Amino acid sequence: MHNDDGINGVDGGADGHPEDPLSTPRTVIEGRYELLEPIGSGGMGEVWKAYDRRLRRFVAVKRLLDRRAMPPDTQRAAIHRARREAEALAKIEHQNVVTVHDQIETADQVWIVMKLLEGRSLADLLTRDGVLGVPRAAAIGLQMAQGLRAVHEASVLHRDVKPGNVLVRDGGQVVLVDFGIATFEGADRVTRYGGIIGTPPYLAPELFAPGTPGPTPASDLWALGVTLYEMVEGRLPFAGSEVWEVQADIQQHPDPVLRYAGPLAPVIRGLLATDPHRRPDAAATEEMLREVLADPGMPHPARAATPASAATPAGPVTQAPPPTAPHTPSASRPTPAVAAPESAVSSAAVPPESPAPTAPRGDRGRFRAWRVTAAAVCVVLLAGGGWVISRGGFGEQKDDSSGQREVGSAGSDTEKAWEHWKTATKRLTIGAKEDQPGLSLHNEKTDTWSGFDVDIAYSLARELGYGRGQVDFYPVTTANRASKLKNGEVDLVIASYSMTSEREKRDGIRFVGPYYNAGTSLLVRKKSARYELDSAADVKKNHVDVCTARDSTYADRLEKEGYATGKWQPDSYKECVERLLDKSSSVYAVASDDVLLAGYAENDPAELKLLPSGVGTEPYGVAMRKDDPVLHAKVCSELRKVLTGDEWSDTYMKDLSPLTGRKTAPSRPELRPCSGE
Repeated sequence: MHNDDGINGVDGGADGHPEDPLSTPRTVIEGRYELLEPIGSGGMGEVWKAYDRRLRRFVAVKRLLDRRAMPPDTQRAAIHRARREAEALAKIEHQNVVTVHDQIETADQVWIVMKLLEGRSLADLLTRDGVLGVPRAAAIGLQMAQGLRAVHEASVLHRDVKPGNVLVRDGGQVVLVDFGIATFEGADRVTRYGGIIGTPPYLAPELFAPGTPGPTPASDLWALGVTLYEMVEGRLPFAGSEVWEVQADIQQHPDPVLRYAGPLAPVIRGLLATDPHRRPDAAATEEMLREVLADPGMPHPARAATPASAATPAGPVTQAPPPTAPHTPSASRPTPAVAAPESAVSSAAVPPESPAPTAPRGDRGRFRAWRVTAAAVCVVLLAGGGWVISRGGFGEQKDDSSGQREVGSAGSDTEKAWEHWKTATKRLTIGAKEDQPGLSLHNEKTDTWSGFDVDIAYSLARELGYGRGQVDFYPVTTANRASKLKNGEVDLVIASYSMTSEREKRDGIRFVGPYYNAGTSLLVRKKSARYELDSAADVKKNHVDVCTARDSTYADRLEKEGYATGKWQPDSYKECVERLLDKSSSVYAVASDDVLLAGYAENDPAELKLLPSGVGTEPYGVAMRKDDPVLHAKVCSELRKVLTGDEWSDTYMKDLSPLTGRKTAPSRPELRPCSGE
C-alpha cells in the first residue's frame, strides 16, 4: 500500500463489519461512516478506510480541510469551495475516475466518501520496473486521458496528475485518484498569490507566468505529458525537485530528448508544448493515443536508437546507447517530489511564449492539424532509422526487403525467416530472476549473472547463434515477466516459469520445454517459539500464514489445499523469505519449488530449513510471445539440442547438485512436442 494519497485498499463490498466494532471507540461521521484506519496521508489530505454502517460495505473517506492550515476568516470560503468541487466530482461517473459515493459536511469540515480500490499506483510500478514498454505506456496514458476528459467536462481540474495518483488495477484498469479538490488543506501546497497546487516536476510553466489565470485543463494535460515521458524514458523530462529548478530547466531546455518513445513522441511533444494553447486537449490526446495503439507495426521500445531529428540543441546532451549496447532501465528513479515552499513558488516566473493563432479548443480543424503533425513526426522518426525494424509481438510483419523480418507465412522457408529474425535482432534479451540462489542470481557490483537458468539460457543462445557477449539479461519477477514479454522488453523469459496451458492462454505466451522438473516444498524457520514445523502437515494443522509470490502457480493452489495465506502476496519469493525471517511477521512458511527454496535455505542455514518435498512437479519452460512463431520454432529445435549430450547433466551438477545433495544428475526432462511440429 503506497503512501502517496492514493485510494488503495481492498474492494468495497458486503463482506461484513469488523468482528467487534465496539471494542475500541471510533469516530463515526454523521452516524454512518465509522473510521477504521488511515490508509493514505500526505500534503493533499488524509484518507481513511471506513465502514458504511447503512450499506454494510467498506469505503474510503477523505478529509478535505485542515483547520490548522488556514486563518479562521478564510475557513468559510474554503468550505464553500470544497463543497462545490466535491459536488462536481460526485457527478462524474467514469471507469477511469475514482467513484465518489457521498459528500458529508460537519461543523467546519468537508468529507468525501469514495469507493475503496485495490491496486498498485503507477509510481509503484515505475519504481519496480524502471520503464514501461510503449504499448503499455500508451494504454495507461489513454485511460488517463479518458478520465481527464470526463473530469474536465464536469468543470473539475485534477491539479495533481502524477504517477502516485494513478491506480493500475490487476485487470489493467487505470483509475485517477486523489483529486486536488482539497485546495486549502496543507499550507505548503497553497501559495498566497493564485493558489498553485501540485508537485513541482509535474507543474505546467504557465502556472508561474505573470497574470496567469491559474490552473486550466491544459495544466492537467501537461502533467499527463510528463507522466507519459517518465513511463517510457525512465526519468523525468525536466530536472529539479524545487519549483524554481524545474521551471528553470523547462525554460532552458524546452524540448527534452526522447530516446525510446517511438510513436508516442508526437503525443508527448504536443503535451509538453510550453504554450498551453498549442497543447491537445484530453479528447484529442485520447484520439492520438488510440492511433498509436492501433498501429500494427509498433516496434520494440528498447531497441530504438535516437533519431537525429529528435535531439535539439536546446535539449540536454543525452547520448543514446549504440545499437549493439543492451538497453537497461535507469537504475535509480527520480527522488520523490515534495511540495515546494511558498517562497519558491512565488519567486518562479517563466515568461510565456507568444501564442500562435489557433482555433478554439475542441475545433475539429485543430484536431485534424494535430493528426497531420503526429503523422509528420512519425515519418521523421521512421526516416531517422531508429524505428525501421520491427521486433514482432505487435502484429504480423512481412518482408519488404528493407531489413524487416518475416514472421513466417504458409510455405515460407523456415531458415530464411529465422535469418531475417536474427538480422533484425542483433542482441538477444532474456528475462531472468535476479534473486534465486542456484537458479539465477545477479551480482550488481560486477553486473554478472549465474545459476542453472542462466547457464541453460547461455547454452540456448549459443545454439540460436548468439555469443555470450550478445546476450543481455533483464531482471523480471513472477508478477511482471508476462508483461515484459508482451511489451517487447525481452525476447525470451527463463525464470523458473512453470509451464501450464492456463498461463499460455491468460498471458498470451507460448512455452518450450521443460528444461527442468522441480518438486514442491515449504521453507520454514528452524527455531520457532510457537510452532514445531517439521512437515507440510504441521504447517497446515497450525494454520500459520504461508507466503508465495503473486501470480505463481501456488497462489491459488495453497488455499484450495487448506493452507492459510496472507491477504497480500509479494512480487517475489525473496520478499517472502524476508517476511519469514522477520520475527514480527505473521509468515511462518514460504511455498515454492524445492530447488528454489533450497537456495535460500543454503544461504541462511542457521535460520531456515527446507521441509520434505510434497506431491507434484513444476516443469520449467522457456517463454516467448505467442505471436512470434519463428522464434518459437527455432527455440523448440535448439533447446532439444541443449537437452542432449552431457551439457545438461554437467550444468545440473555445477549449479544445483550443491543444493539438492544429489551425487548424480537426475534423468533429463523430456521436451514436450511444440505445436506445429
